[in-house]
Amino acid sequence: MASKIHWNDEYWLLLMQLYLKKPVGVKPLYSRPMVDLSLELHIPPKYVYRQMVRLRNLDTPRIERLWNTFSNNPRKLSRMAKLFRGMNGFNNAEVFYEGVEVKETFETLFKPIPGKENFIPIMLIIILDLYFILTPNTMVEDTPEVGALARLMNVTPKEIVDVMEIYQYCDPYLRRNTEPDSPLTEHCRKIWQQYGNGQPEKLSAYAMQLKEYFK
Repeated sequence: MASKIHWNDEYWLLLMQLYLKKPVGVKPLYSRPMVDLSLELHIPPKYVYRQMVRLRNLDTPRIERLWNTFSNNPRKLSRMAKLFRGMNGFNNAEVFYEGVEVKETFETLFKPIPGKENFIPIMLIIILDLYFILTPNTMVEDTPEVGALARLMNVTPKEIVDVMEIYQYCDPYLRRNTEPDSPLTEHCRKIWQQYGNGQPEKLSAYAMQLKEYFK
């Protein structure tokens, strides 16, 4: 059954404000500003992205009226967006978000992992994609791809290698018997179960999208 998502008309103001930020246009699906707005609205990024495409296309009279009213008046748009955010359901957020289904499967992907707070689960997905590209002998700190990914995600190459060692434990083909003692182990196991047996092309495409969050 499809999840019911409640879209408040005022959300268009927040979406338009983001759309008009330079470079003007539809922002990448998992860019940090798009994810931040999704977390604020408790609405998955894919839905917010689709709404931004609708905004670009002005596909309803309501959207077109909002565009004509605010697109050339950034100060008015900023004022209205700030007012809307300040209301926050008149200090009752539960009422404000009534009807919104909070998708923990989406929100937890961007929450710090307890015990390893500089990591969030999407980083483990991206590392898993690299894991399937490299061989065990190249899963070392001085491998260029490891260094490049570490720089992108602002972690050390050793931390990337440590995650790959956990994935070697999860990998049934390697038969590693010693479970790594890491707060990331259980999270890596869940990521492996979800993506490790799927199509590598789909994982690679998803990881490429997720990398936008760190750019």
